[in-house]
Amino acid sequence: MSGNFKKDLFAQFARVAKALGNGHRLELLEFLAQGERNVDDLARVSGLSVRNTSQHLQQLRQVGLVTSRKEGLHVYYRLTGDDVVLLMQCVRGVAERHLADVKVLVDTYLTVKDALEPMPVKDLLERARKGEVTVLDVRPSEEYAAGHLPGAVNIPLAELERHLDELRDSGEVVAYCRGPHCVLAFEAVERLRGQGLRARRLQDGFPEWKAAGMPVETE
Repeated sequence: MSGNFKKDLFAQFARVAKALGNGHRLELLEFLAQGERNVDDLARVSGLSVRNTSQHLQQLRQVGLVTSRKEGLHVYYRLTGDDVVLLMQCVRGVAERHLADVKVLVDTYLTVKDALEPMPVKDLLERARKGEVTVLDVRPSEEYAAGHLPGAVNIPLAELERHLDELRDSGEVVAYCRGPHCVLAFEAVERLRGQGLRARRLQDGFPEWKAAGMPVETE
C-alpha cells in the first residue's frame, strides 16, 4: 500500500481488470457460469492443459471472482456470485459497442447461421405461459442438470438430429445455450430451420437469465 487512499483503491480495482485481461480466463468464467466444475473437466472443455487451467483459476480466485473446494482428489470451482456474470456482460457490451473487430467476428461466424433478431426474455415468458413455444436447452447434459430455464427440454447439439420428429409437433422452438454468443444455439437454429421447423434463439443464455433473478430449475 502506498498510503494514498485513492491510488491504493484504484490499484485494487486494477487487479480485477488484470485478471479479466486474458481470453482463456474469460472463457473459463463462461463455463463456470453454467455451474460448478472441477479442474479436469474445465481443462477438457476449454482445450487447455490441466496445469494452465489451474493457473488461470488461481488468478481468478486471488481477485475474488471464483471460489474453490476440494473433494477427494478433485478441486471444484464456482463463481463467487451472479455479479460476476453481470461484470462479464458489461465487458461484452462495451466491446460490442466500441470494437469493430467484435462485429466482424460475430458477422463472420454467427450471423451467417442466424441473422434473425433473437427472442427477448419478456416475449419468451409470455409465450411459454401460453404454451406457444418449446424452450430448448442445447448445452451438454451436465450443464443442464446444474441449472436450466423452467420447463426447458435438454437436447445437446450433437443429439439434435435424432430428436427432430419430437420437435416437429412442438410449435415454435426457442433455443438457448451458454450466452448470447454461444455457437451452440446458432447452430441448433440453423439445423432446425434447415429441416423446416420454426426456430429462434433466446436473446441471452442461461447465466444471464439466472443473474437477472429469473426462476431456475435443477436436477
